[in-house]
Amino acid sequence: MEVIKLDMETFMSLFSLLRPLVVFFVSFSVFHVMLCRFVGARKLSGNDYGHGPPTYPIIGCLISFYKNKTRLLDWYTELLAESVTNTIVVRRLGARRTIVTANPDNVEYILKTNFSNFPKGKPFTEILGDFLGYGIFNVDGELWLAQRKLASHAFSTNSLREFVVNTLEEEVENHLVPVLERSAETAVVVDLQELLRRVAFNMICKVSLGIDRCSLDPSLPVSPLDRAFDMASEICARRGAAPLFLIWKIKKWLGIGSERKLKDAVREVHAYVAELIEDKKKKIGTGDNEMSSNQQDLLSRMIVAGHEEEVIRDMMISFILAGRDTTSAAMTWLFWLLSCHPEIERELLKETSAMAPEKMLDFESLKKLKLLKACICESMRLYPPVAWDSKHAMEDDTLPDGTPVTAGDRVTYFPYGMGRMEALWGKDRFKFKPSRWFNYNRLGGSLKEVCPYSFPVFQAGPRVCLGKEMAFIQMKYLVASILRRFEIRPVSSNRPVFVPLLTAHMAGGLKVLVHKRDVLR
Repeated sequence: MEVIKLDMETFMSLFSLLRPLVVFFVSFSVFHVMLCRFVGARKLSGNDYGHGPPTYPIIGCLISFYKNKTRLLDWYTELLAESVTNTIVVRRLGARRTIVTANPDNVEYILKTNFSNFPKGKPFTEILGDFLGYGIFNVDGELWLAQRKLASHAFSTNSLREFVVNTLEEEVENHLVPVLERSAETAVVVDLQELLRRVAFNMICKVSLGIDRCSLDPSLPVSPLDRAFDMASEICARRGAAPLFLIWKIKKWLGIGSERKLKDAVREVHAYVAELIEDKKKKIGTGDNEMSSNQQDLLSRMIVAGHEEEVIRDMMISFILAGRDTTSAAMTWLFWLLSCHPEIERELLKETSAMAPEKMLDFESLKKLKLLKACICESMRLYPPVAWDSKHAMEDDTLPDGTPVTAGDRVTYFPYGMGRMEALWGKDRFKFKPSRWFNYNRLGGSLKEVCPYSFPVFQAGPRVCLGKEMAFIQMKYLVASILRRFEIRPVSSNRPVFVPLLTAHMAGGLKVLVHKRDVLR
């Protein structure tokens, strides 16, 4: 009770500080709306080159933003679809303009053509800085380039082959399959999203940190580190989406509410990773590092290269976050979609069974699973692991569709909305249809070459995701291995909710029952 009392006192103190500001803006908004109605004045356009949210002086689109705060993704998608150029301008109180685009020409211009004018930028790094620090996803310039070059060794063709044999095979065959078999035998409901996330966490830890593992046993609770990652990720994401930046900055200054929780979570993550770094340094110092020089994990490479400990820590956090959440989210949505389309699941089962009927999948056979790749891409089109990504303009510019950009503007490309644009995917854009990824729009044959700027789920241009091929291999191996042995059936018929934080996930997880197939497929 004492804790609750203290929080309420702190809240009331904060409210007292902000009350004059709130009263002013509300009063001004009411006055402005009444004045506009009285004199017949027109509100500001949300976007001079298309449609945008209703916007007023000073407060921007605050009113419509709050009306749609529980459905921001679909609201933005609707606005973009109404815009002639599939681009809108959002003006928010206390923030620079945000240009949101689902136009592939604009995306290519931002991510490639004029890449140097659209870095992450200080506003972005400020939002994520407490959590990601100087990690590869949160820096620009020379520091980003140096980290990228170092990380690229982990994603060579030889490394990917070793990843299949040394990491995927061991994790799936010796740990994941036994857990699913026990679940099938006992008819226990399993959260598939959480299980896949633990698998992905183990694999990224092996590749980036050179360590084993967290338990896949679903009866064991989520680890404190997992909870800390989730808390930090969620709070940082809500910072970026907040209509009033001033609020989180004041809460951080006062050390209260969500900002206090963020500080505690980040401290826990930092302590865990710092301990791993120290242990690895000791092993390297005594020559007790298991891997050879060509196979060393990313952490060993960074230590040997002489990077500062803070930079090493931040890069490890970035890799754990990306490797743990993105592939697990994509696979979770795919298994749900397959449960809604049993005819596609049957075709997938035929493909994986024909490829390696009596043995485990190897690197070469994984590359030949065309329908499975199409299903993964179609799932990510509808439910991208990263729903949107932002850059900040260094100088005044003009996008290819004519939208003017002012230095300092946030420029956001929007994979979630792009996957729902009729101009890109046709009238059946809301349908799960893997055949759209094949030439002639039918299953079989060769896969289409899809423009990465129309489907930027892995970014594109100089910052294209280094782990793209590893992600596909990992998802193919896991999905195929599970499908050949088990039927996955959700226990609820309700449509899941897509939650877009730093990386997206399914709200509440995916609760399923696991059934063994009659024969090994």
